[in-house]
Amino acid sequence: MKFLLTCLLTALLSWGTTAAAARLYVNDKKAPENRKDLDAIQNALTQVLAKSRNATVCIELGEGSGSGVIVAEDGLILTAAHVASGVNKDLTVVLEDGRKLKAVSLGVVADCDAAMVRIIEKEKFPFVDIDRNDSTRLGDWVFALGHSGGFDKERGSVVRLGRLVRTTDNTIQSDCTLIGGDSGGPLFNLQGQLIGIHSRVGVWMGIDMHVPIRIFLKNWDGLLKAEFIGEGPFVKKPEKGKGFLGLATEPRKEGGLEVTKVGKDTPAEKADFKDGDVLLKLNGTELKTREQFQEMLKEMAEGDPLEFEALRAGKPLTFKLKLGAR
Repeated sequence: MKFLLTCLLTALLSWGTTAAAARLYVNDKKAPENRKDLDAIQNALTQVLAKSRNATVCIELGEGSGSGVIVAEDGLILTAAHVASGVNKDLTVVLEDGRKLKAVSLGVVADCDAAMVRIIEKEKFPFVDIDRNDSTRLGDWVFALGHSGGFDKERGSVVRLGRLVRTTDNTIQSDCTLIGGDSGGPLFNLQGQLIGIHSRVGVWMGIDMHVPIRIFLKNWDGLLKAEFIGEGPFVKKPEKGKGFLGLATEPRKEGGLEVTKVGKDTPAEKADFKDGDVLLKLNGTELKTREQFQEMLKEMAEGDPLEFEALRAGKPLTFKLKLGAR
């Protein structure tokens, strides 16, 4: 027993020494005082930069783009809620090497600008570590990454060095210089641990605001379950009845609803519905009347998933899609 206690004590002391050594001494200085201090900052950044950049992604948003960072090898991404723009949204993620992959948004924390996204493709992705101990302090040196102004393969993600200048329960601020396209990107301490996600950025602000990692950890389970947490101002909750499908139907004597018209450039057309298709079930519920079908759609919102069991020329089909915006 005495031997075991001695081993445990030795291990704890060793861990404490390692943890203490991991904190860069220049964090506790008001400013670098000499070449040694500058070299210490540069060396720390150099050691962790490649790994951090490999996990930083661009998230395409139609005409614009944002950023994010992979935090698990299965492709789980943390980003800003205003970049994800809601739950169950289809997105495109661009990796550092230029590959474009399909992704879907999970949950959002609407009042704190936090969101999760998951890459759909199954493979092992580069990822970064999270500062789960919330150990970074006011004044610490940090660095920001992001795809400033959009993805540029030759340039890659852009690194900015700075310090934490203010912290609150829901926000941290740095003096890193960020611009459009950086939103949703990662903020790291000099140990290469993720400490925040860029939220409100822009050179006109002078000081950029980030969502602290503790907000993500606090809401982790809900984010994974694709829950819409909180209310505004960063993203609005979809309203029931505002979803758009884009097809017309008529009831059949034999049961089900026959598609009589498919609108152009609608979710229904993109899902390959055709005139004459017969809709039998929606999300497992048998379709009997057009009024019942309409009432079901009124209880849904933009982005809600639909699964139809249908017939085409007597052969069974399954359609999977998401409602668009009305």
